[in-house]
Amino acid sequence: MLKILVPVDGSQNAERAVAHTIQFVANSKEPVEIHLLNVQTPIVSGDVKMFIKQEDINAYYRDMADKALATARQALDQAGVRYEHHIGVGQIAETIIDYTASKQCGQIVMGSRGLGSMSGLLLGSVATKVIQLAEVPVTLVK
Repeated sequence: MLKILVPVDGSQNAERAVAHTIQFVANSKEPVEIHLLNVQTPIVSGDVKMFIKQEDINAYYRDMADKALATARQALDQAGVRYEHHIGVGQIAETIIDYTASKQCGQIVMGSRGLGSMSGLLLGSVATKVIQLAEVPVTLVK
């Protein structure tokens, strides 16, 4: 069974990556397992952690991830495609690669650009780093 990791951040390119994955599943003759992942960047300031409980920080991560995952989950639900969703906290590209390995995914399908800054001219910096680090095929959807 092919396992596909689809990192989503709520961007239009991520939504198109989900649509591409839905189409792929619909045309596949073999079963496909979909894993949605949203990665939250960690709150790094030690000062913040002194005044806010870890459970409140975790609730913030969950709330932000739920918002980013909502459209993707709705699209998969409407298409009748089964999936698991995950929330990660860490450096985005590295967390995507770690989840790919931990879930034994054979492919990554992601948007070519996300909601981050415009640091890459043609590709987003996260997409570029995922391509460099990945040991499985990466499909970028524009």
